[in-house]
Formats: sequence, C-alpha cells, structure tokens
Amino acid sequence: MKKILILGAGIYQVPLIRTAKRMGLYTIVASIPGNYPGFELADKVYYENTTDYRKILAIARREQIDGIITTGTDVAVITIGQTCDTLGLTGLSARSAAIATDKLKMKTCYEQYGVRTARFRRISFDDADYAQQLAELSLPLMFKSVDSSGSRGIVKVTDSASFDDARNIVLENTRSDYFIVEEYIEGEEFGAQAFVRNGQIQFILPHGDYVFKGDTGVPIGHFAPYRLSPEVLEDTKQQLRLAIQAMELNNCAINADFIMSGGKTYVLEIGGRSGATCLAELVSIYYGYDYYEKILQTALGEEVDFHAADGADPDSCEGVPNASMLLMSDRDGTLLSQRDDNPENADIVSVQFDYQPGDPVHKFHVGPHRIGHVITKGKTLEEAVATLHQALDRIHIEVGE
Repeated sequence: MKKILILGAGIYQVPLIRTAKRMGLYTIVASIPGNYPGFELADKVYYENTTDYRKILAIARREQIDGIITTGTDVAVITIGQTCDTLGLTGLSARSAAIATDKLKMKTCYEQYGVRTARFRRISFDDADYAQQLAELSLPLMFKSVDSSGSRGIVKVTDSASFDDARNIVLENTRSDYFIVEEYIEGEEFGAQAFVRNGQIQFILPHGDYVFKGDTGVPIGHFAPYRLSPEVLEDTKQQLRLAIQAMELNNCAINADFIMSGGKTYVLEIGGRSGATCLAELVSIYYGYDYYEKILQTALGEEVDFHAADGADPDSCEGVPNASMLLMSDRDGTLLSQRDDNPENADIVSVQFDYQPGDPVHKFHVGPHRIGHVITKGKTLEEAVATLHQALDRIHIEVGE
C-alpha cells in the first residue's frame, strides 16, 4: 500500500484526505494540534507544525512515504519542496517553493522575466524613514506581508497618513523582517488554475472571482468559464507561462491571481498548490474528473492524464459551467443554528457547513473565516449562477453574540 503524507488537517485538506482514502492510500496527516476535521479521517496523525522541515522530514523517513502534498494553503509549501528534494519525491523543488511563498522573491523573478506586474518596493520593518522609499510609487498602495496566505497581512492604503497603521497590520501577520509595498492596479480581479507536470503545462483554466471588499479584496467564490476575448485570453496565458518559468514551478498545481486593467493582464501572485475557496472543485466539475485524484497521482510519481472526462483537450474543451460561494458571518459570535431548505437538485453540487451549533465563528475578513460553502453547476454559466443565488437564499444561519 502506498503512503501519502498530507500536510494540514483543515477544511481545505479534508477532500484531499478523503480522496486519498478512496484511492486505497495509507493516509498520514501532519498538523499542529487543534480542532481540525482532517484528524479523524487519517490512518495516522502526527501533531507537528508543518513549517518544521526537520520534524516533517523525520516523519517522512520513518514512514517511508511515497509522496507529500497539501492543498489550499501556502504554509506547508516550503516543507514540501525541501522534502521532495531531499527524498527524491515528485513535487515542486525547494527553490521554487521558496519563491512561491515569498512575495518579494516572486516579484523580483517577475521583473527579471518580463512578467507584467505592479511596481513595488521592499521595506524593512526597522526602517524609520520607509515612507521616503514610497515617494516614487503612486497612491493608492498595497502593503503586503511577503509570507502570508488567505489574504492575511494585505492592506490597501489611500493616503500617507495611514502608512504606519497598515505597516503594523502587516507586522502582525508575518514571520519576516521585511514586507513589500506595491502600486494598486484598478481593474477586475480574476484567476486561473493550472498544472505543470514534467515541465509541461497540462491545462490553464481561467475563472472569475467573487470578491469581498474589506481592507483589500478577498475572494469568496469563483465561477467558470470566465469569458475573455481571444486576444486577452492569449495574453493571460502568456503571462502565466512566463511567471511559471520565472518561478521554476514543476510537478505541482498552480493557483494564479490576476487583475485586468486596460485590456491587459497583470500578475498579482502565483501559488505552487491548488487554490482554496472551492477552486479544486471548480476544476473537477469543469473537466469531469476528480482533480484531487490527479494531484495525488502526481505526488506519487504516477502518470497522469489531464484530458477532460470525454477525452477532449483541456484548453479547448467546452467544460461544465459551475459557480461557488462561501458562507460567512457578519459578526463574531456563536453559531446558534443553520438550515438548508433547498429541495433536491442535481445542479446543487454541494452545500457544506463547516461548524456545528454552539461553535464560535468569526466575522468574515479573510478566507479562513468561512463557515461553509455552496457549489452549483448548470448547462450554461447563467444557469449555474442563478442556481447558486437561489440556493444561497434558502440557507438560513443564525449567529448570536
């Protein structure tokens, strides 16, 4: 029986763990202690910090694993890269993992390879005169932690009087002694999922984003297909190809964030793992296969076919339109009740509640504050979106103080 080591036991690793079990794999999960749903699903659990490479490597050696992987989070990506390099496993390299989890390294690579991206500056937290370095950039600006995910440590700033407050928010959400500030690009945010196997991009699937507007835009849902003109689509794919080359990404899923401005695609950032917020499910529904299975097969070093279920080439097939949205709370408090009043409907793919009545929940600010999700599909994108909103209207959640 092959062994897979999955880093993380949270809500975005649960489908990966379940798929691994269904595939007959011996499933080992490593995560810090906590109330994480993945623990009870695994064959074996190690309560370790997934950023502690030495401890994770020791587990990998002790268990003689065949692969190591995560989904939906950047926290464990460096550990995966280091472990793959050390043990000769299939996955992204330590070098590419380091680039994919540090926004400064990422942006520097983009500049070197001519990837279209926002102008930026590196700022040290101990630099008292950092505002002078920002004089060449145009407001508004984005203050960003270089090593966070889930939209943590990212703040939009519209005037210099807010610089210090934004800097302090970033400081609370980073392990680094520096951060970046980049120009804010006005436009429409969207993204793409992709996969690189043996140096070849297997597919690129652009998707639209539903964005929560707080201190910065936070994705709370997605839809596919995302309609782009042929010229813009090719520009988007070319920018992604350049970014993947710049970051040396290989044998991993790709989660890309873009913004469209003036008919041109700007790369915000790219992760070397599949996206959260139902994005792996978006790929699965669109192409008609279990994307988690493809991710696991790659980590095990197996041959993988990324053609759509009907055999069509993934970059030219007419996939299944689908849409998703997170369930959120508008306040901190205790979940009092939750009810799904939707009738049985084949186009409602999933209604999921992450918590039980009595559990504490957070007012939504960032992705991990989700309290569930809804995923739908349809013959057309319009039908999928209409079904999504109908389904959301029939879900009732009560949160008390």
